[in-house]
Amino acid sequence: MSRHLQEEKSQSGVAEMKDEDILRASQYEPAMFEMLVERYQEPLLRAALRVVRNRDEAEDIVQESFVKIYKNAGKFEKYDGIEFKSWAYKIAINTAITHYRKLKRGEFLTDDPAVFEAIDEEAPDTRYSFAADAKAAVARALEKMPLHLQSVLRRYYLEDKSYRIIAEEENISIPTLKMRLFRAKKLFKKINKEESSA
Repeated sequence: MSRHLQEEKSQSGVAEMKDEDILRASQYEPAMFEMLVERYQEPLLRAALRVVRNRDEAEDIVQESFVKIYKNAGKFEKYDGIEFKSWAYKIAINTAITHYRKLKRGEFLTDDPAVFEAIDEEAPDTRYSFAADAKAAVARALEKMPLHLQSVLRRYYLEDKSYRIIAEEENISIPTLKMRLFRAKKLFKKINKEESSA
């Protein structure tokens, strides 16, 4: 077999490698990490753009995410049953949220369904690991809120109910519900900010 054919065969073998194997191999052969960058740069950029809405910032976020992915490659192997794609999206989204918080001074509700819908089409299995983390944070914050505010926030964000259904269940008008939700979100952000800085 000619050297040219051997090289082609070797390259096609690498191209067929699983993401997890490439990540592991890149710890010994850093140049291989470029394959993961090529595979995921655009999808991660789209996911970051949905959070920060600015291409330059999204590009910085993706670059930072890849640095984190490479530096934490050893930790990935410990997460049994999780695919590289889910893990990479989680890192990118969390990095995007951190950037957003810095820019908007904490005005980001981590359980905002729009973020999950946005990343669903890129990596459907990511929604659940990311949502679980967000919901745990939301549950902690909810415990510190008055019951009437806790109830509407829980129904709207965690149970994904419409204004009409929540208003019926709470026995209040929709304008009253909107005002209550506004106050609940404001208090939630305050509690969340205090927890983040603690």
